[in-house]
Amino acid sequence: MIKTQTGKHAYLNGLAAEQQVAVQYQRRGYHLKANRWRGTAGEIDLIFSDGETLVFVEVKRAKDHAQAASRLAPQQIHRLFQTAEEFCQSIAPQASCDMRFDVALVNSGAEVEILENALYTLA
Repeated sequence: MIKTQTGKHAYLNGLAAEQQVAVQYQRRGYHLKANRWRGTAGEIDLIFSDGETLVFVEVKRAKDHAQAASRLAPQQIHRLFQTAEEFCQSIAPQASCDMRFDVALVNSGAEVEILENALYTLA
């Protein structure tokens, strides 16, 4: 039972962190396109548009920002890139998308640090 409660607590903390980050982006004028968008390769926490650019945001929450950043593994980054490509194909099958990958770090004090253009794809 404790493990189930811990999992549910982590899930709810993740949702709250994503909501905090979404609010910050929207205050900056970004338009939310999707949250927790799931493709065949994986899930993207938040997707915004900033003019013609799609901004894919991975939210990581931990005790501090450094620990949150360390939770982003290379395999996950690869899945994010694949999932972003799938999202683009779902909205504009014949066009290429201008995209950016941000990482939003949330600490236990609910402080958010946004790292714009933190991930790069060489494809």
